[in-house]
Amino acid sequence: MSLLAVRRKVACNGLAFVNSIICIMKTLVTGCAGFIGSTLVDRLLAAGHDVIGIDNFSTGQRRFLDGALSSGHFSLIEGDLLDDVTLGKAIKGCTVVYHLAANADVRFGTEHPRKDLEQNTIATYNVLEAMRAHGVRKIAFSSTGSVYGESAVIPTPENGPFPIQTSLYGASKAAGEGLIAAYCEGFGFQSCIFRFVSILGERYTHGHVFDFYKKLKDDPLRLPVLGNGKQRKSYLYVQDCIDAMLLAMEMAPDKVNIFNLGVDTYCEVNDSIGWICNALGVQPALDYAGGDRGWIGDNPFIFLDTKRIRALGWSPRLGIQEGVLRTVAYLRQNEWVFELRAS
Repeated sequence: MSLLAVRRKVACNGLAFVNSIICIMKTLVTGCAGFIGSTLVDRLLAAGHDVIGIDNFSTGQRRFLDGALSSGHFSLIEGDLLDDVTLGKAIKGCTVVYHLAANADVRFGTEHPRKDLEQNTIATYNVLEAMRAHGVRKIAFSSTGSVYGESAVIPTPENGPFPIQTSLYGASKAAGEGLIAAYCEGFGFQSCIFRFVSILGERYTHGHVFDFYKKLKDDPLRLPVLGNGKQRKSYLYVQDCIDAMLLAMEMAPDKVNIFNLGVDTYCEVNDSIGWICNALGVQPALDYAGGDRGWIGDNPFIFLDTKRIRALGWSPRLGIQEGVLRTVAYLRQNEWVFELRAS
C-alpha cells in the first residue's frame, strides 16, 4: 500500500476533509458487475485506487463495467467465489476486500435453498480463507436488514433482539456475518458489516421497481401486486449507500463494526406504485394477491435505526420517493436491462 499525501477537499454529505492522507489501495470487489458492485468500483477508481473485480456474471452486466474497463487501474477476473484457485489469484496483493457478491433472490429462495448456502455462506467462507492465506485483514460485507426477520423493535437497531430467521437469504447472510466476526476474533481481521434496506438507483436490475415497471410495460392497464399493497418498506439510493460504506471503512473504530444503512422513514408499497405509475403516465387497475406479505419470508415492515452510521457524519441525500423516481428514469433510458434479464 502506498501513501499519497495531497491537498484536496472531499465532500461527503456536507462534510469536508482537507489536507488528508489518502491511502491508495489495491482493492478487491466481489460481485463487481452487479448494481451496487459496479457503482462501488467506479467510486473507488475515481478516488485513485487500484481495483480488482471478480464476478461470475450470473446476474452482473458487463456494460456496467464499460467505464472501469477503460481505466488502467481496473482488472476484471471472470470467475466464481466457489473456485478457490481463481479467488486466490484475484485477492493476491490486495489490502482490502469489499465482498458484495451474493445470490439476492429472496423471493424464490425456497425453490433453490442450496444456492443461498453456496453463493452467500460458503462463498463468504472462501473469501475469508483467501484473505487469511494472502494476509488481507480488512473486509466490508454487504449483509441485509432481512437478518432481523420480523423484528419486534421498530425502528430496528443493530443491537436489537436477534429473531428467528424467516428467509433462507437472511439466514445465509446471518451465517456470513457470524463467520466474519469469528475471523475478526480469531485472525485479527477488521470488518464493516452493512445491513442494507433495499437499494435503488442507476443500474438497478431487480426488485419491486424493476418488476412493476416490466409488468406495466407489458400491460399498462393492469398491475398484479403481491400481498395487499400495505407492506411498509424502506429504501436507500445507491450513491448514498456507497457514501456510507466508504466513510465507515475509513472511520470505523472497532474490530467488528455493524451498521444499518437506510433512510429515516418508510413507505407503503401502494405509495411506490403511485409514484411509478405517475412517472410512466399510466393508471392501471391494481390486482392484489391478498395477505399482508408478498412471499414466504417477506417481512411486511422493514424500518432500520441508522443512528450508528449517522454518528460518523453520514446522512442520505435522497429520500425514498426521489430514489424511486431516479430508478424509473434509469429504466426508461436503459430498457436493454429487461432483455438481458430475460435471456
